[in-house]
Amino acid sequence: MAQKLWEKSVQVNKDIEKFTVGRDREMDIFLAKHDVIGSMAHITMLQTIDLLTSEELHLLLEELKNIYATAENGTFVIEEGVEDVHSQVELMLTRKLGDVGKKIHSGRSRNDQVLLDLKLFTRTQLQEIADMVEQLFHVLIAQSEKYKKVLMPGYTHLQIAMPSSFGLWFGAYAESLVDDMMFLQAAFKMCNRNPLGSAAGYGSSFPLNRTLTTNLLGFDSMNYNVVYAQMGRGKMERNVAFALASIAGTISKLAFDACMFNSQNFNFVKLPDECTTGSSIMPHKKNPDVFELTRAKCNKIQSLPQQIMMIANNLPSGYFRDLQIIKEVFIPAFQELKDCLHMTTYIMNEIKVNEHILDDDKYLLIFSVEEVNRLAAEGMPFRDAYKKVGLDIEAGKFTHEKTVDHTHEGSIGNLCNEKISLLMQNIVDGFNFDKMIQAEKGLLGR
Repeated sequence: MAQKLWEKSVQVNKDIEKFTVGRDREMDIFLAKHDVIGSMAHITMLQTIDLLTSEELHLLLEELKNIYATAENGTFVIEEGVEDVHSQVELMLTRKLGDVGKKIHSGRSRNDQVLLDLKLFTRTQLQEIADMVEQLFHVLIAQSEKYKKVLMPGYTHLQIAMPSSFGLWFGAYAESLVDDMMFLQAAFKMCNRNPLGSAAGYGSSFPLNRTLTTNLLGFDSMNYNVVYAQMGRGKMERNVAFALASIAGTISKLAFDACMFNSQNFNFVKLPDECTTGSSIMPHKKNPDVFELTRAKCNKIQSLPQQIMMIANNLPSGYFRDLQIIKEVFIPAFQELKDCLHMTTYIMNEIKVNEHILDDDKYLLIFSVEEVNRLAAEGMPFRDAYKKVGLDIEAGKFTHEKTVDHTHEGSIGNLCNEKISLLMQNIVDGFNFDKMIQAEKGLLGR
């Protein structure tokens, strides 16, 4: 059985070990590639301050590349009796290279290792999320343009209110994603700062070159104060969780609309048949299960910031084992959101729109404001026009052409989709993911 990095002469009680390790080994599989990348940057720096020779560095880097390959192809495992990913990587190096493998931990603690691993993992996940949000955005904008002339009822209080359009409906969710992406970018920038070198939260007596590791890993800057670097554990996850929750909130609302509009009583849209499920007893059923599950998953993601806050809340400065539990709720959330984005993008691209909703006179009254405004434009005081139209409705003699002429910015006739698209593009460009990607490729020699 492998010895733990911290173990000396006394072995820990097995029940205590099981309880304290918890699901950490399971979660750490997600961090394996990033632990290797972080170690490559760290040992490159150690060689520059004479804690490794050039020959030792070369041996370690080559073997770390081999370990990275196992993590990349899914064959990396954390063995029984090995506490975490950091211990497993060091064990693999020591088996292959002997005492040289034991040198990689100089100037480092598992505290700053896991801080680094989580940041490297998170920024990669945020890039994937950003890419998927952008794909959904473009689908929504395309659908907005395609159906911009197709009117539909707008609702307030779930009562028919005023004319809307599918151009407005699709475009509204596209613009919502712009704000979500802005939030995501802020989370990425807070994440993209280097904690490596903070060790257990109080720095190191070794003359570490933290600027070098910051550059090698493609971070924008470092967490300068070593105490704050450790205080960032939990805070980074919470801030990122708020950004994920913002995206999830948009998708959840869209999913609810789609379920409601797809129902026979509305009949505004039709989901692709292959995206619905049936009933075991009712042959006619085509259930929007995908969007119902999407709604539930996204609502679950919206609870994530609160879960993280309740774990990390009221802890003083310094490291506490409480923080380990955050991994269990934080790491899986990315895949759940990516699954929801994938499904939503596919269905929104294939969804069919009813172009004749307003043929039914039950929606006639949504044009009442149009008539009030027409009379006001002709010179009648607005309050008088409002009263006249109201009395006509009560008397059952209200009529109106089922057309609208809205021209102001953001209205039915002037969607401003090109301006919304420009906003999104500016945000996408502001991430600067390429710096991160090129840095990691450089360490791997790719």
